[in-house]
Amino acid sequence: MKYLIRILFIIFLVGVGVGFYVKSQEGQMATGEKIIGVSVLFFAFIFMPIFIYHRWKDKNVKDYMLTHENLEKMRDREGKKPDNQ
Repeated sequence: MKYLIRILFIIFLVGVGVGFYVKSQEGQMATGEKIIGVSVLFFAFIFMPIFIYHRWKDKNVKDYMLTHENLEKMRDREGKKPDNQ
């Protein structure tokens, strides 16, 4: 999965680079903008969901939620800080 994410990110960078290169050519402004737009759509709707899934697949979501228990843990840790800060 890690290699798939890297390959997809490289494809995105190449797409944006090609889009800017084509856009800089005389008379190809619209084509370059379309390539850049398709690259950004690819990034937003294909790359990002895969990346987010990969980063969260083995995590416990309850650890990151502000539940009563987690708030109590944070309060307990706050009380144990040294005074020399």
